[in-house]
Amino acid sequence: MNKNEIADVLLEIGVLLELKGENPFKIRAYQSGARALEAIEEAELARLIHEEKLGTVKGFGEALVQKVTELHTTGRLEFFEKLKASVEPGLVEMLEIPGLGPKKIKALHDKLGIASIAALSEACGKGLVAELDGFGEKTQEKILAGIKNREAYGRRHLWWDARAVAEPIVAGLRALPAVKRAEAAGSLRRGLETVGDLDFIVAAEEVAPVVEWFTSMPGVKEVTAKGETKASVRFESGLQADLRIVPEDQFVFALHHFTGSKDHNVQLRQRALARGLSLSEWGLVPAEGEGTAKAKAEDLSLRTRAETEADLFAALGLEFIPPELREGLGEIEAAEIRSSIKSKAKTETLKNSSGLPRLVEASDLRGAFHNHTTASDGRGTLIEMTEAAEALGWDYLGIADHSKSSFQARGLTEERLLKQIEEIAVLNRSRRFKTHVFSGTECDILPDGSLDFEAEMLAQLDYVVVSVHNAFTQDQATMTARIIRALETPYVTMLGHLTGRLLLRREGYAVDAEKIIDAAIAHGVAIELNASPWRLDLDWRLWRKASERGLRCVINPDAHDAAGLTHVRAGINAARKGWLTKNDVWNTRPLAEISAWLKTYPRRVQLGVPQNMS
Repeated sequence: MNKNEIADVLLEIGVLLELKGENPFKIRAYQSGARALEAIEEAELARLIHEEKLGTVKGFGEALVQKVTELHTTGRLEFFEKLKASVEPGLVEMLEIPGLGPKKIKALHDKLGIASIAALSEACGKGLVAELDGFGEKTQEKILAGIKNREAYGRRHLWWDARAVAEPIVAGLRALPAVKRAEAAGSLRRGLETVGDLDFIVAAEEVAPVVEWFTSMPGVKEVTAKGETKASVRFESGLQADLRIVPEDQFVFALHHFTGSKDHNVQLRQRALARGLSLSEWGLVPAEGEGTAKAKAEDLSLRTRAETEADLFAALGLEFIPPELREGLGEIEAAEIRSSIKSKAKTETLKNSSGLPRLVEASDLRGAFHNHTTASDGRGTLIEMTEAAEALGWDYLGIADHSKSSFQARGLTEERLLKQIEEIAVLNRSRRFKTHVFSGTECDILPDGSLDFEAEMLAQLDYVVVSVHNAFTQDQATMTARIIRALETPYVTMLGHLTGRLLLRREGYAVDAEKIIDAAIAHGVAIELNASPWRLDLDWRLWRKASERGLRCVINPDAHDAAGLTHVRAGINAARKGWLTKNDVWNTRPLAEISAWLKTYPRRVQLGVPQNMS
């Protein structure tokens, strides 16, 4: 196990011990051990364990050293496995309800005998929870709302998690001798932030071995359907996957049909009908005459040939529409090729100037700004985060640890932040990495709209991300005014996660996004597209209009460890769905241009703010 995986186990041990009512000092020892472990670089941890010197690190007693060593060398811990088995699974499941921590869950179990979410819901319905000391009516209402949301959210899955399941399935299907072509379709391929189920389209003539492989995959909990050309399975997570097998000459049509949203498909079928054609999952055929679309599609003399989806769109007078745009939101009109253009040269010219943009790609990104280290609540050191950024080929990396008011995230005081600024400057001067590191902060927007750091502190930084992390229950007018006041501060470079939403966990707070966007444009502040798979905030549905009006977008991973930097891939999905181009996303620019942007940030220059570019 690596250090973060071991730290996860230590934290879970702490939670399980708290559920059992163990000694608080013992619980804190595991929590502190996890934090201390995260602050050690991976190579250093391996050395300390190899040389049996882990005990020399502050916070690591003999028992903790033994457990960390066992996990690091074997990948398992007998103590942890026995502890998990001793705690009722329903108690752990209750931790998924917002606002319920181990202490409250233990109180519910001890006083009401509650050991499952179903029992908790029943007790709340009878008003029993409100009567307990430390709970009350408001807490009971929040618990009921959390249970209701969990049930609703449980039907969908994060795109990031669904992709992790889908990618090896696609690879496995393609590796089967009987399979000619295989792709994932549906909302996963369109890059929606959450996915209801997975769709796989396969071209194969011999279907039985494909169906057998699909229904026998590791992790399958239940086979819900198994036919000659279709199959459905359900995984332990509840995610369902559907397989459809078609002849190779129908593959493109099936892939398109099962990728597009309902609105996109309806609009494209209407376009086909206007041209005397019938479009379906089986093919594109003449609309007039007898017979169903499926029957006509079986007649190769009638069906339009399509080796690729680009061929399908071209047959309807359209450019290729990227999957992310297939939502029925104007993409078909934008993709229309003027019929008056006949020659290939003129057609190529038209393609370069049509209404469909050249969407931003992951390879376009040159760096990101909203990232955390072990200085606050991150799990990667400054060195580890920089190494990971360099491995991605990034020109620059911004470090924006939390400010002091985010005490739950070990936010930095002024003194600690000044120390980090110097550490970053020393690292840059050492030229150890090709990736340049910018010093920043994720500064809390306080309830009245003021910032967590004074101007003198903010002026020492290369850039400032401002975010809301508390007082989520303010009404819309108050929250909107609060954020706008923060954007008016001369030192602010970008706004973090505008609505504060956590997908499948909580809705965003009440805020007028349009007014915030107006203020950001007026004050020259960028708004991030927070690429954390749990956020993807600002929502993709707002970006097209906002970017057309001049809003600057920065795709930030909000990374809390080295692996978290790769979350920009989810952000790219959202940016593409928002019709954003490379030019719309500011962190596609190279280091020299970004440095110039930060140095000459208009309002900072106007106010004569001294610059301290590391």
